Amino acid sequence: MKKYCFNGLFLLMISTLLISCGGKVVQKTAPSFEPYQFSASKYAPKVDNFVVILDTSYSMSHTYGDKKKVEIAKEFLSAMNQTLPELNYNGALITFGHDDSILRDYGPTRYSTSGFGSALNATKEPRGNSSFPLATAINAAAGDLKSRHGQIAVIIVSDGENMDQAPVKAAEALKGEFGNRVCIYTVLVGNDPSGEALMKQVASAGGCGFSVRADGVKDSGDMGNFVKNVFLAGMAEPKMAKPLDSDGDGVTDDLDRCPDTPKGVTVDAYGCPLDSDGDGVPDYLDKCPNTPKGATVDARGCWTYAAVVLFDFDSAKIKPEAFSMLGEAISILKKDPEMKVEIDGHTDNKGPASYNMKLSERRAKAIMQYFVDKGVEAGQLTTKGFGFTKPAASNDTKEGRAKNRRVELTPVK
Repeated sequence: MKKYCFNGLFLLMISTLLISCGGKVVQKTAPSFEPYQFSASKYAPKVDNFVVILDTSYSMSHTYGDKKKVEIAKEFLSAMNQTLPELNYNGALITFGHDDSILRDYGPTRYSTSGFGSALNATKEPRGNSSFPLATAINAAAGDLKSRHGQIAVIIVSDGENMDQAPVKAAEALKGEFGNRVCIYTVLVGNDPSGEALMKQVASAGGCGFSVRADGVKDSGDMGNFVKNVFLAGMAEPKMAKPLDSDGDGVTDDLDRCPDTPKGVTVDAYGCPLDSDGDGVPDYLDKCPNTPKGATVDARGCWTYAAVVLFDFDSAKIKPEAFSMLGEAISILKKDPEMKVEIDGHTDNKGPASYNMKLSERRAKAIMQYFVDKGVEAGQLTTKGFGFTKPAASNDTKEGRAKNRRVELTPVK
């Protein structure tokens, strides 16, 4: 009977243990911190040296929310360490509160994420008094920074509890020694009103820092802002060199298709001089600015047909070699019915003046008739004969007389 009772009691104990184990809530691991990523090309260090002063006095072992305050402080600094890019600055970590003493847990040395992180993880658990050691820690930081050059950030993480005004005086002394080179930032852990007031006073003593609450930095974006405001300066955007405009026409060289335009000449969007009549001669050089579209022009921009329609001696018959050139004039006149052309006939000086006058008229009328036969309206054409009164060359040579046996086309629009 006793054996059975013992066995039953044993089974009851095992069942109770299993039920107890089955009902236990398994604690989940907190999600890892995802730091804000700074682009190294966009930021430069605002400080050359920084010192973190961490409170590890006895009050930091007290619970705030569901964690010890020291855990909150170290999580804040760990997030800061993961966010802070490794740029060219020196760092240090000082803890205080161990039997009224301070510990230099890290540096001063060239900052690295891994080095600072390892030192932070190895810091001692809270104990001791907190009133006097914060002032001592600030004074110790001042001593470590004496040989350092450049800008300084001092970051103090504490609950601010059980402290007198000694830390404020120490912060004022620090500012007095380093002047505008130092800024003080405080991070309050917990919500003690007197502690918060003290932390704000310490930050204010630095003149250029600020005070935040650890529980006010809620995510990676908040921590990114904290790190940027304490440690980083935005890089100025590189100034682009203004494109050259070598010829001063208002169009930069990289776009200018006519880079040697004379000063003062009006140009188009590509930096080329305007050519209003489209004859290939820019307006500032064009002596005949209203040349019909498609007309062949000389270097002055003037229609060149006056000198190319030549005739044989004592003849008003158009030579075949002139047909292609006259075809251009016919095309122009057909495209522009409003255009009018004066056809002027000329001769050399061989023969009587009256005969040559009539010959020059016949030559002009021959061209006019050719135009009309090809579809040009007669109303667009007039003729004149000048005989040998307007020679284009000397009549003393055979070559000169050949050039004078001609017809000139003159637009009158």
